[in-house]
Formats: sequence, structure tokens, C-alpha cells
Amino acid sequence: MHQSHGVGYAEYSRKLSQRLDVEKERETSYKKSQEVVKDVERLVHR
Repeated sequence: MHQSHGVGYAEYSRKLSQRLDVEKERETSYKKSQEVVKDVERLVHR
């Protein structure tokens, strides 16, 4: 957790604002990865 998001699990569980920031980062990362998957699938199915 600390290496990926710069916050330890104890702080993550204790501070709501920190938790929301981490979850926003995760959601953004997930959406970007889904776009990459779509692009790769498009290239494969040509």
C-alpha cells in the first residue's frame, strides 16, 4: 500500500480523506487500464 500510494494501511484506515484520495487514484488507474485493454483487443482483432 505504501509503495503504490504513498500511505500506510494504518493511515489509510484512519483518515477518510486519505482513503478517498487512494480510491480515486485506483479508479483512475483502473479506467486507464481498461482503455489499454480495449486498444489492444482492437489491434488483435484486425
